[in-house]
Amino acid sequence: MLANGNIYTVHDKQPKAEAIAVKGDRIVFVGSNEDAKKFHAAKVIDLRGRTLVPGLTDSHCHIFGIGEREMRLNLEGTNTLGDFLNKVKARVAQTSTGKWITGRGWIETFWKPSKFPTRQDLDKIAPDNPVFFTRADGHASVANSAALRIAKIDRNTPDPFGGQILKSSGEPNGMLLDNAQELVSRNIPKPTEAEREEALLRGINREIGLGWCEIQNAGSDSEDIDLLRKDFEAGKIKIRFINAVYGPAKDAQNFLREGATINAFDHHFTQRTIKVIFDGALGSRGAALLKPYADAPDTSGYLTEKPEELKPMFEEALRSGIQVETHAIGDRANRLILDLYEQAFKAVPPNARKIREPRWRVEHAQIVDPADIPRFAKLGVIPSMQPSHAISDLFFAPSRLGIDRLAAAYRGEPMIEFYAAVARKSIRGESAEGWHPEQAVSREQALKMFTIWPAYGVFEENDKGSIEVGKLADFTVLSQDILKIPEPEILKSRCVMTMIGGEVVFESAEQRLE
Repeated sequence: MLANGNIYTVHDKQPKAEAIAVKGDRIVFVGSNEDAKKFHAAKVIDLRGRTLVPGLTDSHCHIFGIGEREMRLNLEGTNTLGDFLNKVKARVAQTSTGKWITGRGWIETFWKPSKFPTRQDLDKIAPDNPVFFTRADGHASVANSAALRIAKIDRNTPDPFGGQILKSSGEPNGMLLDNAQELVSRNIPKPTEAEREEALLRGINREIGLGWCEIQNAGSDSEDIDLLRKDFEAGKIKIRFINAVYGPAKDAQNFLREGATINAFDHHFTQRTIKVIFDGALGSRGAALLKPYADAPDTSGYLTEKPEELKPMFEEALRSGIQVETHAIGDRANRLILDLYEQAFKAVPPNARKIREPRWRVEHAQIVDPADIPRFAKLGVIPSMQPSHAISDLFFAPSRLGIDRLAAAYRGEPMIEFYAAVARKSIRGESAEGWHPEQAVSREQALKMFTIWPAYGVFEENDKGSIEVGKLADFTVLSQDILKIPEPEILKSRCVMTMIGGEVVFESAEQRLE
């Protein structure tokens, strides 16, 4: 029994409650403290007035990357090029000569001046170690000269399809975009299985501590999937896990033959989705736009997959009951992926599909031409958007797009995501011309973004996403009432307790509930 709570159920017929009773992993009662007295619970958790919401879902997560960032050089929060280089310099001092140094998390848009780091910057502090540092979004990396030499990248190396080797005066400057990153990354010693498992479990523990009860992992290869199954069988993973398999390569073809896995390990693991990456990111100018970039008129970005190679896979996915989710950020990429989805839906009509309404998704859907916005609803395609992109890109999107295109643009941590959705301001309260505060959503809508709507996005709305009798007992308890406190206070709110299937899997030490 959970009693004395400020409970938001996300259930329109009973939006508020004070108490919840749980039997096994399911909810058996939702109502008042008074009515809850009829239950003689073996254990009672006194919420002491704290806010409880349906278990939050991170609907676009890269769980191995989160864990690896914690294990390698974490470059989050580097606010200047100097900060970035100082962190690297400190790691070089701890690393033997010739050994690779890798890390992730930098983002130059907050630096002044806002420009990419270069190999020359890195060569000054790391002349004898190959180094490779990935931007926060994963769509760009910077390498030093030692790493470029190992990869045999020079002025004559051509750009791979779906990627770019940035150059200055004809010479590579160290920045590699999208598919060009693999030219270097394939030379880095692979982590051991023990290291990969540590990354997975570290990432999961971090997510649970933030209040996420489910993650929708946006892409895995066969090695990841084998490790996930092994750790689920060993009982090491508590979080609910919706996994996608990268396509259109061999892993996706094997997945189409083998079929979906639904609600394995007691409703904790589902794999029914193929993930496609169709363009790059806005910050690195890899997002595929209909018109050239305002601050780089010689480019309009690029596609990272060939449309003709996706068509057969999309049609087979419809026949096999496999969901598809596609990363598309630029307006050209969004238009083309909607075209490809529409062609597949026509080629495989509902009566030829295993699932008549397949709920295919577009991940990010960040820049969408106004003419294409109605197509999502018409086709039944879900735009899976991350509110934090709107505030993280606040400082560079106007220069990339020009003010006229921002009206069609967009939309971590759960409290940052919630704040971004309702405030549409930076975490310092800043806004800017063209950032359309009228597109902020209500707090009730924002709560649905992380509960019932992502449940619908993976066919789970009958089991998750709201607090109703019969649904899974997944709850997130928060330190403050995020539906009522002033906007800046949302960012100070924290997860107090995470419960998954009636089991407390996280409880904060400083605010432990009795």
